[in-house]
Amino acid sequence: MEAKRLLDVLDKQLAQHKFIAGDEYTIADMAIWPWFGNVVLGGVYDAAEFLDAGSYKHVQRWAKEVGERPAVKRGRIVKPHQRTAE
Repeated sequence: MEAKRLLDVLDKQLAQHKFIAGDEYTIADMAIWPWFGNVVLGGVYDAAEFLDAGSYKHVQRWAKEVGERPAVKRGRIVKPHQRTAE
């Protein structure tokens, strides 16, 4: 399954670095966290159990750390754009 393969790749990368692209928070983390971060933390899709997300300890650490950033917290409370009838 592709999602598990990607989690394996991320976990190996994060075993050696604090963030996705190295030891600095970058746009790579910003781009990847909304899906992988939420999945491993159980925030979306109810996939954490299916993917055995708890076994990816480095992804778990990264997801929690990124999720605690003030800008990420602010971004998560923004209301989604609502479409109007045309």
